[in-house]
Amino acid sequence: MRVALIGPIAWRTPPLHYGPWEQITGLLADGLTARGVEVTLFATRDSVTTAALDGVVPHGYADDSLLDGRVQEALHVAHALSRSAEFDLVHNHLDWLPLAFAAHCRAPMLTTVHGFSGPGILPAYRAARSAYVSISDADRVAGLDYAATVYHGVDLAGLPFTAAPGDGLVSFGRIHPDKGTHTAIEIARRAGRRLTIAGIVQDERYFAELVAPHIDGDRVVFLGPVGPADRPRVLGTAAALLHPIAFDEPFGLSVVEAMACGTPVVAYARGSMPEVVDEGLTGVLVDDVDRAVQAVGRAVALDRARCRDRARERFGADRMVTDYLAVYDRLARHP
Repeated sequence: MRVALIGPIAWRTPPLHYGPWEQITGLLADGLTARGVEVTLFATRDSVTTAALDGVVPHGYADDSLLDGRVQEALHVAHALSRSAEFDLVHNHLDWLPLAFAAHCRAPMLTTVHGFSGPGILPAYRAARSAYVSISDADRVAGLDYAATVYHGVDLAGLPFTAAPGDGLVSFGRIHPDKGTHTAIEIARRAGRRLTIAGIVQDERYFAELVAPHIDGDRVVFLGPVGPADRPRVLGTAAALLHPIAFDEPFGLSVVEAMACGTPVVAYARGSMPEVVDEGLTGVLVDDVDRAVQAVGRAVALDRARCRDRARERFGADRMVTDYLAVYDRLARHP
């Protein structure tokens, strides 16, 4: 089978720091290639992959203020679709833009919906000739042709198990009201534990007003973006990950990465969290700050080896590749 993966281009694949869509697309490209699939990854030209690499954008537009992301993505999609007749399947990981030109794709299209940014993009999904994969059952929209739900996978080799963590907590992800960083600070304070915050600042005003005033380098430490090399240490040495989200999380990659290191999770039960977190095994689900504070002790007491084993079983990259191959096979038999 010849598969084209249209990857995102905000950052290179795999990302050096932040870039969850790039991370998943890169793992899938390499995993499919290892299984004997003929894969071409359309990504930034500085990307690193075992698949064939093609692209017209030199590097991620998020790293270069001289690049207009809208223009670069349009050029990227146009180039990928110009080659679509060469493939048996075009697998889109770039949200709605390729869907707007799906009629010009000369191979069946599959789109992984990494998350809906808002209702304004839904017309592109509903009008396109594409099958869809959701990344959780919770993140589905009525009226779309879903072929399957495929949970994200992570590189378990890059997330080693940590049996003996410290006593601090961690909040890992983009700094934005949706992710509840300020709520994590309150939970950690009331639980009497130090908090390490890692992630890109996506909302500068929110960071300046509700997060930065609490950063003291002792009780609250801010690391900024943390790349793959340091992620295991930051996640693995924490007693628990705090994930008090203020939106319906489509998946929650940092939650799975923490669990893979053996670190249990205290998360708000919104969006995909009831699907991703196994209550009492890999974490504790709560609904508010008071319950989160009470849950910290329960989460820290969970068996970290069992947490790791469950994450390996459910969220390894190999499982993700296997699930996508099953989707490809079904689409090939019933296009």
